Amino acid sequence: MKLSGLLARQRENLPGVVGIARVERRAGDVLRRVRTGDIAVIDLADLDRRTAEALVSAGVVGVVNAAPSISGRYPNLGPEVLLSAGVALIDCVGPELAHRIKDGTKIRLHEGAVFVGDREIGRGIEQDANSVADQLIEAKAGMSAQLEAFCANTIEFLRTERTLILDGIGVPELTVPMADRQVLVLAAGYGHADDLKRLRRYIREYRPLLIGVEGGADALRQAGYRPDVIVGDPDSISTETLRCGAELVIPADLDGHAPGLERIQDLGIGAVTFPASGNPEDLALLLADAHQASLVITVGFQATLGEFLDRGRSGSNPSTFLTRLRLGSKVIDGAAVATLQRSRVPTGAVALLVGSALLVVLVALVVSGLGSAFLGVVAESAESAFAFFRGLFQ
Repeated sequence: MKLSGLLARQRENLPGVVGIARVERRAGDVLRRVRTGDIAVIDLADLDRRTAEALVSAGVVGVVNAAPSISGRYPNLGPEVLLSAGVALIDCVGPELAHRIKDGTKIRLHEGAVFVGDREIGRGIEQDANSVADQLIEAKAGMSAQLEAFCANTIEFLRTERTLILDGIGVPELTVPMADRQVLVLAAGYGHADDLKRLRRYIREYRPLLIGVEGGADALRQAGYRPDVIVGDPDSISTETLRCGAELVIPADLDGHAPGLERIQDLGIGAVTFPASGNPEDLALLLADAHQASLVITVGFQATLGEFLDRGRSGSNPSTFLTRLRLGSKVIDGAAVATLQRSRVPTGAVALLVGSALLVVLVALVVSGLGSAFLGVVAESAESAFAFFRGLFQ
């Protein structure tokens, strides 16, 4: 017993990152099961920012990828997100090793190797900040081919969705009035929580209608707000948020199949479907536009060139590009609104300015000797006003 206890303590002191393996070939499936301290085992080439952010939010300590996290086709953003959060990343372990790792097994990652206990079962490439930076520089050379493919996909998307993009045909009706109102659309993208905090004064002053996109709906409730409309797959939204009283819009395939609709029916919640091939963020923008919102503030959205190519946002789906063109100047990034709000003169500064002016007037009256006369006039005026109102009530 003493020897076994000593061996156990030695294993606990072994170097590297230790966690429970959660194995899924599809990154979206593993995201539903990972917990704090787990190690995600995936098979995903060109790890996108959105998946990486979800893994970081789930609290994983390591990621084992059977495929290269940066293939060189374009500079994808996921690996950088993982490493910035201190998550260990081992690439290119191959599908054979991914199949050998049993779900629920405690594994250890160290110097590119994967261990079960003290036994090495496979090896890949351990990524760090320098290696990722070098690969991203090389990947920029592949952007030309990606842009050509993106343009071809955009034309094909416009052919299939032209009535939706150009005329708004197919947008479901809602009971929430949006006409001539400002609308804030929150998606669970990079920095969404911080941007939402900076927009508190804007929300308090302008009372915009709030639309939560999947995890963004949960983020609104966690910040103390109730979403007016929720757009997204119900399986990615908490039950409490689904039951908060917001109108629910479920994206559906073009054939009418809506993932997550069974859960809504089990909960007894009403919902409408939105058949389209665009992503949920873009469908939320099209909803606001079709229902004549005056201004649309986006939080957690990214529309840079890198994000367009990143498969977790719009690289494999060009709906974002055309949706932005559709809304034009009506859509504004939330970070810009927060910056403009900060540039305004704060209420405290105005109050201080008024107080300083009153103090200057008071000092001038005292110095000039007119203070007693001024106070006498004020007292007589107050007494006359009091006598007037007393006469009214008598």
